[in-house]
Amino acid sequence: MRGDVQKEGEFLSDEMSLKGLSEAEAQRRLAAEGFNDLPRRQKRDLLRVAADVMREPMLLLLIAGGLIYLAIGDLTEALMLLAFANFSVLVSVVQESRTERVLDALRDLASPRALVIRDGVRRRIPGREVARGDLVVLVEGDRVPADCVIIEGHDLAADESLLTGEAVPVAKRPDPAGRAPEGARPGGDGQPIAYSGALMVRGTGLARVFATGAATEIGRIGGALSTLKEEPPRLQVEMRRVVRFFGVIALAVSGAAVVLYGAAGGDWTGAMLQGVALGMAMLPEEFPVVLTVFLAMGAWRISKARVLTRRAAAIESLGAASVLCTDKTGTLTENRMRVRKVMSRAEIMDGAHADADAHAGIATIGVMASARTPVDPMEKAFHALADAVAGGAASAAGDAAQVHAFGLSPDLLAVANVWRAPNGGALRVAAKGAPEAIAELCRLDGAARAQVEDAANGMAAGGMRVIGVASGEWRSDALPASPRDVAFEFLGLVGLADPLRAGVRAAVEECRAAGVRVVMVTGDFPATAAAIAKEAGIDGGRVITGEDLSRLDDAALADHVKAADVFARIMPEQKLRLVNALKARGEIVAMTGDGVNDAPALKAAHIGVAMGGRGSDVAREASSIVLLDDDFSAIVKAIRLGRTIYDNLGKAAAFIIAVHVPIAALAIAPLLTGTPILLGPVHIALLEMVIDPVCALVFEAETAEKDVMRRPPRSPEKTLVDAPLAFFSLVQGAVASLLVAGAVICASLQGASEATVRTTAFMALLSAIVALVLVNRSFSSSIIRAITRPNRPMAVIFPLVALAAVLAITIEPLRTLFRFSTIGLSEATLAGLSGLGTLLVLEGLKLAGALRRPRAMHA
Repeated sequence: MRGDVQKEGEFLSDEMSLKGLSEAEAQRRLAAEGFNDLPRRQKRDLLRVAADVMREPMLLLLIAGGLIYLAIGDLTEALMLLAFANFSVLVSVVQESRTERVLDALRDLASPRALVIRDGVRRRIPGREVARGDLVVLVEGDRVPADCVIIEGHDLAADESLLTGEAVPVAKRPDPAGRAPEGARPGGDGQPIAYSGALMVRGTGLARVFATGAATEIGRIGGALSTLKEEPPRLQVEMRRVVRFFGVIALAVSGAAVVLYGAAGGDWTGAMLQGVALGMAMLPEEFPVVLTVFLAMGAWRISKARVLTRRAAAIESLGAASVLCTDKTGTLTENRMRVRKVMSRAEIMDGAHADADAHAGIATIGVMASARTPVDPMEKAFHALADAVAGGAASAAGDAAQVHAFGLSPDLLAVANVWRAPNGGALRVAAKGAPEAIAELCRLDGAARAQVEDAANGMAAGGMRVIGVASGEWRSDALPASPRDVAFEFLGLVGLADPLRAGVRAAVEECRAAGVRVVMVTGDFPATAAAIAKEAGIDGGRVITGEDLSRLDDAALADHVKAADVFARIMPEQKLRLVNALKARGEIVAMTGDGVNDAPALKAAHIGVAMGGRGSDVAREASSIVLLDDDFSAIVKAIRLGRTIYDNLGKAAAFIIAVHVPIAALAIAPLLTGTPILLGPVHIALLEMVIDPVCALVFEAETAEKDVMRRPPRSPEKTLVDAPLAFFSLVQGAVASLLVAGAVICASLQGASEATVRTTAFMALLSAIVALVLVNRSFSSSIIRAITRPNRPMAVIFPLVALAAVLAITIEPLRTLFRFSTIGLSEATLAGLSGLGTLLVLEGLKLAGALRRPRAMHA
């Protein structure tokens, strides 16, 4: 199959030893044939980026102003405005390239990882680094990283619906010779090929890669997949709506101003320039920039907490989360199981003393019921126990060979491995699983079952996970159809403990203070779950089991989820019902998961949280964020950061609306009063160069409010820019407008020239902008704290703004360009007092309770 991919029997050398490629050979093939990447959408070229930027209203106003100045022969003003326009295009091009780099990095992080054998050692590598000829370990729940031929495997089945559209899994049959059949296509039973992108739904195996990247079956449709676009986040849609709203108002006011000014004075060119200036003054075009920066920087900040954001909408959803459903093993605990207690049958039923030989027998059967090379922490613990008490796990089965395995099933929570001795005779069957399942397999009577249950409850009450162990014989030539067909002997119970992660209890307490309810959903024994929940600080007073849940209809379940925070013996498919029940109560649900069957629950939850370390690829694909360290505390950090980001967006939004009020007031005042025009398009463009970095960088870098995790989650229906926030901002803008106007009037009354008044007005505006930044930095701290709280961007931007202002009024070419003049101590004092007055008045209103923090900034 595909002679252009498989060349001259290259697989028949070192790879047939099952040591895989050498690292050097893998790198050589990657260099020659390229990475295992699917075709991606073509990046936008510079002309396309520039064309998109040209549609921005503010840029159109800048260009319009520049063209008008060209028309009247004012080359300096025209070049200045066009330079600002070119600067906007340049910033957009740079931002586009940075965004592409960030997306590439996120793709690398979010791409499926593959377990390969290189130089005889298993290692987990990014899927894009899989090379032709690699030996890939196929595990249930993982995506196949490349087209490969299966050479070893047991009970393999794959979901190839991504390629065929058929959701029914197809069985796979290994071919030890490693030959891909001619003309094979996805979807057929019994093939030895595992196709890239297919989901392994059953079994484990070993396969050799024969095609990567565009040469794979899925590579043929990769071009179509790469063009798919995600739905824009809700905040992005809201920001566009806000800009359009203010844009319509700005257009109407600007049009009216042009008509009135032109008709009154006859200077239509000047009227058009003033209309452009007024439009620029009223248009809050910073909103899209702020949102882009906040979401990009938010994803970066969250990634520093070892949390990968796969969907931007998750950042805004984090702050609204009201219920956090978490599994236990590996998230609340360290996922390092250790055997804490062993009880033999005699100890449980006869009260006998501990017997070393009986414990060794339990350890031996426990190893035989586990994988030879364990991955599961519980099975690793059985191997460690056998090493300690039974002469070593490697010798547990002696010379016997495993001939069959019965996996865990929903109707029997136990696994069983069948072994055949080299000299023939009866088959040995080793089983381990839930105590009640093992008791069923051993056909214990009521009294014996009660004794086993009491012993298991006693262990579980101590926070242990309890596993029953049984051994049986099978004397027929044909393998048993089910473990229930085997006559098992009950050997005893093993109690395993998984220590709680450091910081989990503090994280749970932080969630409780923030109004976020923590719910544990686990497959463990109810008593074990309750004990761990108590240790973690979760209310484990009432536990609902999977059996209880199966008896409840959806309406009854919605009532029960209100009273219980621990769900035990839950099957993965039952998690979806829990998510839907919580959503039916109006909760905003975050759900953690790692298995294939967790994907529906992760997809249904408002915030799906996948495990980056132990999670399956399909779980990661269904999630909106991925915990790279599988640590519960990281989720809480992400919630804190999500709330902080939303808070800071509210602060930036309030500042943007407020700062445009005095600018618009100065732009429109001459049209109403007949006074000389103080602000033209070039001045407003210069102010925008100050406002953009302030609202995008300064507010993004603000630290969390002290009460960020001591208030309830905000309503998901709450919009960022609503009536309270708009009123709050307009009050700030009105105060700043009055004080800036006062500085202008005072300068005029002192007989200052038009250039001096213009300079005073511009400096007063800059002073007011600084005051509005300080006012909006914090609503839970004093002004002293707001001023002294560290903010690196502010520490850089404010001195640069001051330096630019000094240069604009002291350097002759710049002074001429902006029609400024040098100002004396009197005018400088007026400009400074306007900012100081704005700060003091607004802080006084805040202290008096007349100016309250809008709801968009806290709940």
